Amino acid sequence: MKSIDSVSPTQTAIPKVGFVSLGCPKALTDSELILTQLSAEGYQTSKTFEGADLVIVNTCGFIDDAVKESLDTIGEALAENGKVIVTGCLGARKDDGGSNMVAGIHPRVLAVTGPHATQEVMDAVHAYLPKPHDPFIDLVPSLPGAVGEAGIKLTPRHYAYLKISEGCNHRCTFCIIPSMRGDLVSRPIGDVLKEAQALFAGGVKELLIVSQDTSAYGVDIKYRMGFWEGRPVKTRLLELVQELGKLAQQHGAWVRLHYVYPYPSVDDILPLMAQGLVLPYLDVPLQHSHPDVLKRMKRPASGEKNLERIQRWREICPELVIRSTFIAGFPGETEEEFQHLLDFVREAQIDRAGCFAYSDVSGATANDLPGQLPQSVREERRARFMAVAEEVSIQRLQQRVGQTMQVLVDKAHSLGKKGGIARSWADAPEIDGLVHLHPIAKASQQYKVGDMLKVRITAAQGHDLIGEVL
Repeated sequence: MKSIDSVSPTQTAIPKVGFVSLGCPKALTDSELILTQLSAEGYQTSKTFEGADLVIVNTCGFIDDAVKESLDTIGEALAENGKVIVTGCLGARKDDGGSNMVAGIHPRVLAVTGPHATQEVMDAVHAYLPKPHDPFIDLVPSLPGAVGEAGIKLTPRHYAYLKISEGCNHRCTFCIIPSMRGDLVSRPIGDVLKEAQALFAGGVKELLIVSQDTSAYGVDIKYRMGFWEGRPVKTRLLELVQELGKLAQQHGAWVRLHYVYPYPSVDDILPLMAQGLVLPYLDVPLQHSHPDVLKRMKRPASGEKNLERIQRWREICPELVIRSTFIAGFPGETEEEFQHLLDFVREAQIDRAGCFAYSDVSGATANDLPGQLPQSVREERRARFMAVAEEVSIQRLQQRVGQTMQVLVDKAHSLGKKGGIARSWADAPEIDGLVHLHPIAKASQQYKVGDMLKVRITAAQGHDLIGEVL
């Protein structure tokens, strides 16, 4: 859960909005847009419900645990405050009778919207809490907590998510995201690059590119030509990565790619990684390896030979780090198919892997597939998968010992005198490992959050590394 501190001076005359953000990085960027608009219109925002004139809860509506957390948070906000607006993926979900799930469970909420609905949320806020600024007579205030022109960010100031598109054209059988977020809508490439430029200018040192399907950027508009700094630029992932890499180099920053499906077009990105234009890191949501399981999942690129593709990627860019997520115990999965997945993780040398035991998601077509496995089997396979994944990950990390790596500082204890915590270029925030830094040996080595350092890796411990500042 992401929450925020007040981003406006405390004044009793200024209406206050409590805000809670749940869910994935894509939902986080939605929250940032809403918070930016709230601040631009003069509202206070707060991480607490107490004393707020109303509360906004940005929800997640995918897996059961996330739905429960969202519903519980809405209930808590209603109990503590009573005036609640709900947005996000859960806001778009229907119950078995076709009615809005949130309104059915919590009928006291003031309004419910789906995801990526900044204007709808603001309309609801205006209806119950009139905005304090008159745009015709008041100046738009500066936005405390904002990163340049990019608006308010809920991440630490040294990294930020940049969403390049909304929605998804695929219909994977285990997923209901398209029913909540709609089909693919790519942002104009000029707008994306303008936001990236503002983030870098505001001090962001790591830009994490997110979408529902990053590889499909521009497909919906047939890779239409856009414009950036007076130049024509095609709305396509290759050109976007090229331009983002150039911007990042100007600021000594990183660009990290997430949600990259393994289409053949991704092959063109690997030389750019080998050149150091963007990080040699790919978050590839593979979900499985066996062709028959992928077909039952209706995964994009299910017909691709992913092992061969990954091996070719590593030939082009030997430093490549791959993280992925998988599903164990999908309906119809045989022991042979599951073993195929374990062999794949070993052969593909997946650096970081997460795994979910398959679970029914209300509205997903996979619920009706034959061969539903007992929960015990699903969990047992998940455990076996994680054992193999951790084995591979630890082996990969051991190869880092003795290497010199560039790291980004997330925590600095007494400017490094008592050590600190950083991440290497091989690790994304919140989902991968850390680099634990030894206390510095001399004052000239002092560092702060957001600094880039050269570190010698001295040991590997679990999923993390230990290093000394050079």
